[in-house]
Amino acid sequence: MFDLFRQTALVTGASGGIGGAVAKALHRQGAEVMLAGTRSVALEALAGELGARVHVCVADLTEPAAAERLAKAAEAAMGRLDILVNNAGIARDALALRMSDEEWGSVLQVNLTAQFRLTRAALRGMVRRRHGRIIGISSVVGVSGNAGQANYAAAKAAMIGMSKSIAAEVGGRGITVNCVAPGLIVTAMTDKLTAQQRERLAEAIPTGRFGAPEEVAAAVVYLASAEAAYVTGQTLHINGGMVMV
Repeated sequence: MFDLFRQTALVTGASGGIGGAVAKALHRQGAEVMLAGTRSVALEALAGELGARVHVCVADLTEPAAAERLAKAAEAAMGRLDILVNNAGIARDALALRMSDEEWGSVLQVNLTAQFRLTRAALRGMVRRRHGRIIGISSVVGVSGNAGQANYAAAKAAMIGMSKSIAAEVGGRGITVNCVAPGLIVTAMTDKLTAQQRERLAEAIPTGRFGAPEEVAAAVVYLASAEAAYVTGQTLHINGGMVMV
């Protein structure tokens, strides 16, 4: 079950906690994986850990042409692209009254526009082959909102709407488009919280804890698999009941 043998995958933001866990999970299920991100040392370290069937491509998705180049690099390295995981993202938090145009625009550029460009580029080969899986890593705040994150929440909410629209366009071509929306996950970002902050936040989650990156990765593996061929335009919420939708 969930066998990805002979499948190829591109994971953006692979040098981060969730991206790295996703790459490992896809690789474990048999997929050939391209790791993309901005931190070459971290990407090479992960590639060394995984061993065979791994490629590395450093890409800065703030550059308008980077997404197209990345998709072409994946196709060239692996022969085709079956699975695209749009995980790359940045945060520039500020209250709306104080948020600059640059803080707004940079987050929308990386977290939404670059994801669209990469999806568009990947779809060309997927449509031709009549097979593909596109999975966007959204966020619980794309549904709930969060003070100080108008830009981030807007981008993550728009990713869900974008995915539904594209799913409707390409469903007849054997391509599914879905999202995974993590809640509070143990990553370098949550490590910056104090023990008191983590305890207070965990109390608001019905399961009483933060999630693990591997739990997000498991949802991605499912959506990438043949078993999820009849699932498209959906968002899987991995948040311990923090927000129930």
